[in-house]
Amino acid sequence: MTQELLMHTADGKYATLEELREIALPEETPSYKPVSHYDLATNLAEVSGTLLRDYELERSQYGLARDGAQLFGVHTYRNGSDSMGLSIGFRNSYDKSMSVGIAIGASVFVCDNLALTGEIAIARKHTSNVWNDLEELTITTIYRSQHNFTRIVEDAQVMQGQHLSDNDAYRLLGLLYGQGIITPRQIPVVKKEWLTPSHEEFEDRNVWNFYQAVTEALKTSPPPKVMEKHIALHHLLAPTHNELSVGRN
Repeated sequence: MTQELLMHTADGKYATLEELREIALPEETPSYKPVSHYDLATNLAEVSGTLLRDYELERSQYGLARDGAQLFGVHTYRNGSDSMGLSIGFRNSYDKSMSVGIAIGASVFVCDNLALTGEIAIARKHTSNVWNDLEELTITTIYRSQHNFTRIVEDAQVMQGQHLSDNDAYRLLGLLYGQGIITPRQIPVVKKEWLTPSHEEFEDRNVWNFYQAVTEALKTSPPPKVMEKHIALHHLLAPTHNELSVGRN
């Protein structure tokens, strides 16, 4: 299994769960209560394991940036599908650069590309009641997860049936850049993955495979922006959201 889901940024790196535990927690103050990377990851896995009764944890991945100050992680669960698993993405920071956030989506097993939909559940900033807020958000988000995952699977099936010419793909590239979903440096990555995919599963000319080309490029996004960019991409391309006219030469 590839390990490509996270942290292709210049200062990013993969981390193990034990490495999350070893990062020193910032000092607590009357107005700031830090949330441990390790506790966030383990608590999410524990609650998810309890509520997602028809799913088994496939793997967990963690990426760190800014010398461990920023975390982006994903727990991926399998329920029998050979192609996609339900994923719970989460983020956290020790430098107050972002609030704790959780998002629901899917991971594509062949390449570890991430598909997120819905909205990011954001805990209140790191204040004294952050753990109470986080527990409530976690339970609510996971209860919605199976519905969101089913919707992503259905979206993928529809997108696989939507033909996309090269010219259509190039027009969408401009739209993705114009809406701030991809950066100028990510445009060549999308084009390369569209014209010569790294995985033969994505060689057909359809919207779903263009989606995969974009998510490959989004792996270079900084942790504070990863979830927002994936959700924006899904809202742009997924049939349950978009009104784009694709599949025309």
